[in-house]
Amino acid sequence: MTPLAPGGATEVTTRWGGVQRRVRRLVPAPIRRADLAVFRAAARSELPVVGPLLPPLSRAANHSRLWLAIAAGSAVVGGRFGRRAGLRGVLAIGATSALTNLPAKYLAGRQRPDLDLVPEVRRLARVPASTSFPSGHSASAFAFATAFALEQRRARLPLFALASAVAYSRVYTGVHYPGDVLAGAALGAVVARVTTRPWPLADDTPATGAPAGPATVRAEVDGTGLVLVTNADAGGALGADPVERLQHALPGTRCVAVDQGDELPAALRRAATGAAVLGVAGGDGSVSAAADAATATDVPLLVVPAGTLNHLAKDVGIADVDDAIAAVRGGRVVVADLGELGGRTFVNAASVGVYPHLVADRERWEDRVGKWPAALAALLRVLATHDPYELEIDGRRRRVWFLFFGNGRFTEDGLAPSRRRRLDDGTLDVRLVAAERRLARTRLLLALLLGRVAHTPVYERWSAQEVRVRSVDGPLRLAGDGETWQGPTEVTVRTRPAALRLLQP
Repeated sequence: MTPLAPGGATEVTTRWGGVQRRVRRLVPAPIRRADLAVFRAAARSELPVVGPLLPPLSRAANHSRLWLAIAAGSAVVGGRFGRRAGLRGVLAIGATSALTNLPAKYLAGRQRPDLDLVPEVRRLARVPASTSFPSGHSASAFAFATAFALEQRRARLPLFALASAVAYSRVYTGVHYPGDVLAGAALGAVVARVTTRPWPLADDTPATGAPAGPATVRAEVDGTGLVLVTNADAGGALGADPVERLQHALPGTRCVAVDQGDELPAALRRAATGAAVLGVAGGDGSVSAAADAATATDVPLLVVPAGTLNHLAKDVGIADVDDAIAAVRGGRVVVADLGELGGRTFVNAASVGVYPHLVADRERWEDRVGKWPAALAALLRVLATHDPYELEIDGRRRRVWFLFFGNGRFTEDGLAPSRRRRLDDGTLDVRLVAAERRLARTRLLLALLLGRVAHTPVYERWSAQEVRVRSVDGPLRLAGDGETWQGPTEVTVRTRPAALRLLQP
């Protein structure tokens, strides 16, 4: 038995003992003495109001139950953004726990504090059997709070206050030294920020576009001249009826409801005829159809986000119905490019290769397990069960897993970016995952997990105005703005610069 800390704790000498002693000697003696002094002061302190709450709070955080409950509640009441924040928090907890409970605790090998210094009424019924440094509870608390707050800034103060209370409870109940808690909190916060590498934060900065000409017709501030078409089959991201809210604020609006997706293009064309502004409440597929109708009749388009992802609405700066109302009242109109895949319009992105199969699998599973777990499962299935495509791209023969086309240059690297800085840069953002290289699938999966897709040799990216794609294997499976369809063996993908006019707040 060899002494470990000034508190009189001991450890059994193991084959790790020498390594652990060398690791502990990296901490200067004055810091170790200060750590013990602060622990003794906390053990002697009495907190009449808060103190009785700390032991049950500490127990509530066992196995991260407290944080998982918050994540579940956020997923239920917080909509898509609440689910995203909760999922990031849970992922951060998982990564942090793996680091804390395996290498960190084994390397440090620090014994728990001497419980004789702590009043018996404050002690936990079950003292953890693991070593003391770093504090796993503190690491998980700050991992979750940091990750969640990265997505939902308004939650920062209550979450960090709760995480700090959990961390202090570990000292107050005598199961950790203050240094354990501080190290765990720092580790959790760092890991939470690292999650933004493989999974970037949502960027809510609106994209810009050149102002439309002064002759552009606009709706009145009460909505007169606006015809809004709603797609009942859309994903419903807003949680409340967007039509009712918009009509209440803009009583001059004429609304047209479409129950069947097949009727949507015809309804949009009829609505656009004679309208000052065509509006569409639906997902990205509905917006693509509305863009066709708006450009054919030369009227501006108002996008009301009522789907699942609403990429174009977010790029324009319309996050909810209130933003759409502000766009009508402000009357600001900007121009935007459109993409075209084999004669079919897309407003965000299109793809060739196995990606359309990934979209189909994801849509089949996402209602049961959620979008992001479904997307990961679909990716694994597609890579395991599908062969790459043999394509000619602008006359060059390639073996390809994914071929992605963005309408404009997107800001993120990766296979499915979602944000752009300009609506009218006149380019296609082309991304390719090649299958010619050895272990291409393995390299791709590892790069996705590590957030290093842009640095893997199987990934290529370039800009173009037009790309010709021909399949050597037969008809192409195509996808655009979340919709999939069977195409011919050869297609041309092109950009249509400044083809669309959009209302922007």
